Amino acid sequence: MFSDLSQSPLSPLRKNLQRLFLLRNISIAAQCLTIALVYWTIDIDLPWAEMIIVVVLLATLNLATGLRLHRIWPVSNIEFLVQLLIDVFALSALLYFSGGSTNPFISLYLLPLTIAAAVLPSRFTWVMAAITIGCYTILLFNYVPLPHDHSKHLAEFSLHVSGMWLAFVLSTVIIAWFVVRMSISIRDRDKDLALAREQALRNEQIIALGTQAATAAHELGTPLSTMAVVTKELQQEYTNDSEFQNNLRILRDQITHCKQTLTQLLASAGQTRAEDGSGQSVDYFLQHVLDKWQLIRPSVKFTFHCNGTKPAPQIMSTRLLSQSILNLLNNAADASSTRVDIKSNWDNQALHIEIIDDGEGLSAEAIQRAGEAFFTSKSPDQGFGIGLFLANANIERFGGSVRLFNHEDGGACTHVTLPLIARQP
Repeated sequence: MFSDLSQSPLSPLRKNLQRLFLLRNISIAAQCLTIALVYWTIDIDLPWAEMIIVVVLLATLNLATGLRLHRIWPVSNIEFLVQLLIDVFALSALLYFSGGSTNPFISLYLLPLTIAAAVLPSRFTWVMAAITIGCYTILLFNYVPLPHDHSKHLAEFSLHVSGMWLAFVLSTVIIAWFVVRMSISIRDRDKDLALAREQALRNEQIIALGTQAATAAHELGTPLSTMAVVTKELQQEYTNDSEFQNNLRILRDQITHCKQTLTQLLASAGQTRAEDGSGQSVDYFLQHVLDKWQLIRPSVKFTFHCNGTKPAPQIMSTRLLSQSILNLLNNAADASSTRVDIKSNWDNQALHIEIIDDGEGLSAEAIQRAGEAFFTSKSPDQGFGIGLFLANANIERFGGSVRLFNHEDGGACTHVTLPLIARQP
């Protein structure tokens, strides 16, 4: 929604690497047991020392993987592929010393391939498929043969081994194609479900906020009226103090704005976007929002740069949309130390607004959680954590987007994109 987030320490890839670590432990134990059983129960001559060295190296690498899992470093697709290739090359070495393609355990190549197809993107799966087929093909011609006499049926045995290789190639291609497609479908479904749950939760929060806002509007009407009466009486009483009169004027303007906002809130309850909005030129819309913001925050210093095609295209202007941009401007003003820079440009399709403050910038938590309801990096008496949440929800309803990031020159930047009304030919 706002920025590309770093991979979580509890990401699916990390969990899958933990599962691979446990599976490799089981595999190492099975290899040790198999070597022991064959060595003690079957009279067969194999290069046992070399095979034991391979198992020890695999166990050492798996120990390093276990230590790596105690770090909070994110797991990438390339790292997971390398981990699978370790198993492939270890299996290839063991098969080389125990009959190569004639070893019945040759089909174990399908295990890392299946894991890659289920976990990794398709390009990594096809890399794994090519490597496993290459290793299998090499073991057709280069290996330490098992001590069996196949001289009497050499042709039939060669045909059998070639058939095993062909079956493996076909199985590899089918797994790499079908399982990858199935995994993509499952990931897309999970993504759609997550978006639907997020949208439902956001709608519930917006409805709750709307109910609370309507209640607050009724309750705030009386104290605002009282404040308006008191400030009017003070203006009449202190007519000779110009500075005090100026402060009272600002205060009365603020009270008037609050009363108008509450009146509009109650009047527009239940209206839809089509009923509430009208087409308005982009430059006029932006100037109207900034004039309103300057009335609300007269002490804020800002610069405004405007650039776009002429005549300016139109935008669907609504109170919700202007209020959303006002929320973003207020956030920038709260974070700024001296000024706020506002840049806008448009073409015939979209309006782009950049709101840049000169504050301390965003923390990692703020970048990750920005836009969540009731999350705020401000002190409790300065914000409730709903301005950015509502602004993003409303702008997305209009087909736009909000992106929040740290600016290269310091401070934070809020980038807003809004669609424009297409011109009729």
